[in-house]
Amino acid sequence: MKQEICLLVVFLLVFLADLFVPRKCQQHIGILSCVLFGIYTVVCFIPGFLGDAETSVFGGMYATSPVVAAIKNILNVGALIVMVQSLGWINSENQRYRRGEFFELTMLTLFGMFLMISSRHFLMFVIGLECASLPLAAMVAFDKHRYESHEAAVKYILTAVFSSAIFMMGLSFVYGLTGTLYYSGIADKLVAAETTNMVLLIVALAFVVSGVGYKLSLVPFHLWTADVYQGAPTSVTSYLSVISKGSAAFAFLVILWQAFGAVYEEAWEWMLYALIILTITVGNLFAIRQHNLKRFLAFSSISQAGYIMLGIVSYQAMGMAALMYYVLVYIFSNLAAFGVIQAVENKTGKVDMNDYNGLSKTNPRLAFTMMLAMFSLAGIPPFAGFFSKFFIFTSAISQGSVAIYILVLIALINTIISLYYYLLVVKAMYINTEEPCTIPTFKSAFSERLSLWVCVAGIIGLGIVSFFYDSLLKLAGC
Repeated sequence: MKQEICLLVVFLLVFLADLFVPRKCQQHIGILSCVLFGIYTVVCFIPGFLGDAETSVFGGMYATSPVVAAIKNILNVGALIVMVQSLGWINSENQRYRRGEFFELTMLTLFGMFLMISSRHFLMFVIGLECASLPLAAMVAFDKHRYESHEAAVKYILTAVFSSAIFMMGLSFVYGLTGTLYYSGIADKLVAAETTNMVLLIVALAFVVSGVGYKLSLVPFHLWTADVYQGAPTSVTSYLSVISKGSAAFAFLVILWQAFGAVYEEAWEWMLYALIILTITVGNLFAIRQHNLKRFLAFSSISQAGYIMLGIVSYQAMGMAALMYYVLVYIFSNLAAFGVIQAVENKTGKVDMNDYNGLSKTNPRLAFTMMLAMFSLAGIPPFAGFFSKFFIFTSAISQGSVAIYILVLIALINTIISLYYYLLVVKAMYINTEEPCTIPTFKSAFSERLSLWVCVAGIIGLGIVSFFYDSLLKLAGC
């Protein structure tokens, strides 16, 4: 609980500064927010500072442990990079009077995600879910001068309401079957009942999986993703694609295995296999057709969600470590791509792939960063994305069943498809140079360059020191 308390302290400090600081000093609110959140992130990494023991509060509704704290630290790193990337945009003419609101909403959503991950009772999970979803809707609509932003916010809030209703319907069935909403209580009841009412259990799980599937953009619950990603401000889009997705994946893993792990083979194994195959395949095929880079990365993130689900299928110490490593690598890779898109969009307003033709001649550093991001997302060695996919596949096949081998084979085939469309971006920047580049030479803001340096260091560093996975494996197994 100490991480959440410290996060709320940072939120209150930013809120009070935004409320009482004179208007002539408001331009420093963004830097203050990043500095305070950066200090909080560093403090969370100090061993033993916030406590490493397994603890639970609120009658067991909330629980934390070293591995849960590590998951939250990973999300903190991603949120900090997003905040730094957004400084140039939030200080623009249209946004400068609402600087503090963006960082306050970001911290509130992160607080809700932390509750989702630490919840051991579905009531606590729903509180965290709504605490994360409602501020995100405001963030999607943050650019009030763009119609697309308003449209994206309406689609997002309607989807959030609909998915929450489906999830709550599933919980009502679960409560009717077990008489409790504690994860451990549900697991005990399902074991004791020996799953006599299997049909109702499968229906309940279908609703629960569907409700969380909307948050993860799993197919067929993904239709909102591309429109919302395109209409939202780029900083919000990057936050949605990485932090929101990562937290939902960790929470989903905890729900499925701690509450319903006893009926894995009987009830929901086949559901996850079907969702993974559909998500990876549909995401890849639709990404090929996209020209708007934000829509392109939206379908890319849908496909990546399918790979993330492989870590959930193989829940054990190896699966948890692989999932943590994959999300960490995904944070650096995806935020590097979105950082380049945001830098270009802030200067030129261009987000189409054809506009990037010849970018290597006018802005070689941005082109190089985008190339590294695409290589990592595609899983090309020696970059970090290769090792993240290798570990996630290894954790999946450790189960040894024929079905999982087929599932991993389909995922590997889809990796080849993803390699094609990721290289389309590299081709536009480095090969399609016969046409004059519509993006002129420019110097991006220092905050944007700083965030891109961190992302590049993460992409290269986690590829070189991929044995960092061993530390996560030991942590997950303790």
